[in-house]
This record gives sequence, C-alpha cells and structure tokens, in this order.
Amino acid sequence: MGEKQLNISESLLFLGKFLENPQRVGSVIPSSRFLAAKMVQSVPWNEVKAVAELGSGTGAITRFIKTELTDSTTVLLFEMDKKMRTDLKTSYPDFVCYSNACHLVKKMNLNNLDQLDCIISGLPFFNFASEMRETLLNQIIEALKPGGIFIAFQYSLQMKKQFSEKLIIEKIEFVPFNFPPAFVYTCRKRETL
Repeated sequence: MGEKQLNISESLLFLGKFLENPQRVGSVIPSSRFLAAKMVQSVPWNEVKAVAELGSGTGAITRFIKTELTDSTTVLLFEMDKKMRTDLKTSYPDFVCYSNACHLVKKMNLNNLDQLDCIISGLPFFNFASEMRETLLNQIIEALKPGGIFIAFQYSLQMKKQFSEKLIIEKIEFVPFNFPPAFVYTCRKRETL
C-alpha cells in the first residue's frame, strides 16, 4: 500500500473514531508531519533509554519517534481505541502497546521500568474530565525521571496553567501547518531537592 493510500485510510479511520467519541479522539484527522516533526525535535534521543507515547492513534508521531531511537530504547505506546492499538502492534512489533494511559506507572512496572526519560502525548487533555486530567498528570509526574521531558500538543493554550503547576514549561511553539493548528508544549519535570 502506498503512502498516499495509507494516509487516506488513516484519515478515514481517525474521522470515524472522532465521530464516535470526539471527547477522546480530539481531532478529525491524524497529526500532520509538521506537528510530528516538531514533537520529536526537542528530545535528546541519544540519552533516551525509555519513552512512552500517550494517545498514539494511527502512529503519525510514532513513525517519527521510531526513526530517532537506538536499538536499546524501550517504547511504551498507549492508545484507547482497540482497532488503532491493533494496527500499532502490527506496525511496531518491538514496542509494547497498552490501552489506558491512566495506568502508566503500573504498565512501566510490568516492563521493569522505574522511570521514563521522556513522555510524548497526543492526548486531548482539555476534553477530559478534571479528575482524569489530574490522574494523567500525576501519572506523568510519577513516571518521569527528575529532569525528564514531557512533550504534548494541544489545540489551545487552556492547559498552560495546569501544566505549569506540575512541570516547568520550557517553551510553547505554534504549529500552523496542522489541522487544526496546534501548540506544542515542551516541559521538564522539576529536579528533586
């Protein structure tokens, strides 16, 4: 299957899942290559031994992550949608796939991981109930090593305050060549005292 056919089928799958559950999917089409490239460019990949991607979807960002990894890097993917998760398992057999990012730390422990160097998120945080947002952010904080990187894209700046309460926001970049346009937050976990 050509890349253009793959993109069309991914877009149709994404649109269908968005129509089924817009709260959980957050967009009508997968992330653009511009957004995916922006998401991975701030990560010091040569230092990353363990990474998680939350809300992997059809793998738009996962593809970019894969090109940056060393063979020894452990990758955990989290995707709620069963069809998308099955496709991810097929496309990325070396990565471990799980459904619910709210159980991030528990799944890390199953893979003998104490902490992650980096977490990349495509989750639509603002669409979630406040309790779920809080659970996810607490899991992210617990999972990251001190100084670990959290990169997330959002379609607005509404999460800026909540992210800044838990993490150090190093930069926020606007990506206009995405539909809808997005903001990429690059954050760092505070060093322990």
